[in-house]
Amino acid sequence: MAIPNFLYKNNRVLLKELTKTDFKLRYQNSVLGYLWALLRPLMMFAILYIVFAKLLRFGGDIPHYPVYLLTGTVLWSFFTECTMQGIRAIVQRGELLRKICFPKYIVVVSTTLTAVINLLINLVVVVIFALINGVTPSPTWLLVPLLILEIYAFALGISFLLGAINVKFRDITSIWEVLIQALFYAIPIIYPIAMIASAAPIAAKIILLNPIAQVIQDIRYCLITKETITIWNYVDNVFLQIIPFAIVFIVLIWGSWYFRKKSKRFAEEI
Repeated sequence: MAIPNFLYKNNRVLLKELTKTDFKLRYQNSVLGYLWALLRPLMMFAILYIVFAKLLRFGGDIPHYPVYLLTGTVLWSFFTECTMQGIRAIVQRGELLRKICFPKYIVVVSTTLTAVINLLINLVVVVIFALINGVTPSPTWLLVPLLILEIYAFALGISFLLGAINVKFRDITSIWEVLIQALFYAIPIIYPIAMIASAAPIAAKIILLNPIAQVIQDIRYCLITKETITIWNYVDNVFLQIIPFAIVFIVLIWGSWYFRKKSKRFAEEI
């Protein structure tokens, strides 16, 4: 048993070092450095807030709408960063893979963990902003880490699947960039899902079946206001309620299996 334990320890050390290196390199030669981890989602939030809250008057009937919007923006930024970096990870670390023999999944996980670090930094800002905005802490805040784990598992599964395909077909990165742009408007980040629910209830239910929308709405419910529409209080069918979780599970298992199957030839194909 000593050999497997030794290997596992080496894998953990390698994962830790790759994560630290990736985090440092991402902000290397930048004037503001690590502050960009905070500034990017905050700048995006400021633009969306001015355009949609102030000019188009979205969210007037939602308590603490600025926090509501900031939370959605931060979570979306996390999912985008996690998948985009995860899909590129194997190709970007090609030289390392050719020189050293180690489990290839570590490269993808280390890259996505950098996005997790950025998310944790941003969530501190969200909590502070929520308290300043008058949001009252509640026991449901304790459920937020589990929901973050769900969206991370979904992003990781996508990263494994598309990252493995991207080794041979580099167009995958560009295709995912286009899909992620379209997906942004298909999820209630800038607009309240109540707007969709009042005009097209079935469409609102379909949107909530998306794991990203489900997680964002659940976190808003737990963290900000119990008036938030979630899959639990809007969809009555229990079988429909578990669809987002089933999607996450299938994508993670399928992505992991496919990645492991193709990983043996990564060094040759990069």
